[in-house]
Amino acid sequence: MGDVSDRYWIETLGCPKNQVDSDKLAGTLQADGMAAAGRPDEADLVVVNTCAFIEAAREESVETVLALAEARRPGARIVVTGCMAERYGDELAEALPEVDRVAGFGVPVTMRQKPGPGPVPVLDLLNLPRPKASAPWAYVKVAEGCDRACGFCAIPSFRGPQRSRSVDAILAEVDQLEVAEVVLVAQDLASYGRDIGARGSIVPLVEAVDRRVDRTRLLYLYPSDLDDRLVDAICATGVPYFDLSLQHVSRPLLRRMRRWGDGERFMRRIAGIRRRQADAAFRSSFIVGYPGETEDDHDLLLRFLEEARLDWAGFFAYSPEEGTYAAGLDGAVDPSLVAERLRELSELQETITDDCRAALVGERLEVLVDEPGIGRSHREAPEIDGIVNVPASLAVGRLATVTVAGVAGIDLDAA
Repeated sequence: MGDVSDRYWIETLGCPKNQVDSDKLAGTLQADGMAAAGRPDEADLVVVNTCAFIEAAREESVETVLALAEARRPGARIVVTGCMAERYGDELAEALPEVDRVAGFGVPVTMRQKPGPGPVPVLDLLNLPRPKASAPWAYVKVAEGCDRACGFCAIPSFRGPQRSRSVDAILAEVDQLEVAEVVLVAQDLASYGRDIGARGSIVPLVEAVDRRVDRTRLLYLYPSDLDDRLVDAICATGVPYFDLSLQHVSRPLLRRMRRWGDGERFMRRIAGIRRRQADAAFRSSFIVGYPGETEDDHDLLLRFLEEARLDWAGFFAYSPEEGTYAAGLDGAVDPSLVAERLRELSELQETITDDCRAALVGERLEVLVDEPGIGRSHREAPEIDGIVNVPASLAVGRLATVTVAGVAGIDLDAA
């Protein structure tokens, strides 16, 4: 890895999968003799793990890099890694002269020089060691890359095709983390194992992880792969939380997105899960303003939200991505109309989420205490959803049963 300094700081942007990558980088830096700094301006090495999913994420990444470069102490190095580094490489290095190194996923982050021609060392983040978790929960990435060809997504172009980790490697990481809750993540989680033969399957993995920890949670499930066997496995963990990657409900628009499904199919699946598990929680995300989205498509999505009553939902304006199928489509939606649709959807979902949370007042919930006074039931994924305010006397890292006494925004108050 070359010469190392004493202290490092890693700034992570984007999704939970990026956080896992940052943990792996931290493990590598610590193995090289470095220690975490308390603040970025105290670090000898500042690493920015960037996100490149949509334009807003790229803008945030660049702004963060510039702010940290300006604030770093004299002599400190700054390295940009993550999705933007992998996707834009040399172009990003030229645009950011403040940066000492732009390093893709396979490049050691402590190297000083900017990337140039020729091969670079390969460093597979998937199976690098990581530090013991500092919280009672941890994300665990089970695969990298994606084999889907969604019209709006550029991830496969720079993350590559799916490659699944072995069950043994995943379970070894779970054991090493010593946490009460493991959150399994991947670009296409339900497809785990398809690239490593018939023995690979997400269900046996879920069952194996669940035997080791109090809670097993799954994020990013493609709806066509959510079969009865997987639903049963999720419910059996005691965390009936279904994070479904729906993106829209209009069948013609989903076909333009190169995705499966429609609102009726999604609704039947959600209703079936609720019959199986009455207290199941649901989260999804939706793209607004995809090329060709009509007012009828928008109204269909509004009606779906009213019927589905999802606990949580996020809405994102379509962002044209270079090299994707959607970038060449006609039917662009006026930005002012996209903003109007976003407001309407967000306001409706806010009301639905408020109603879902208010309905829990008086209920007894089992929570995992993440830190003094803060817990989560199965309905709240860490760092994504609300929390449950609990008595500060409850032991951190343990499960406890509490009674919901009130609502504070999206959070619950319990005693």
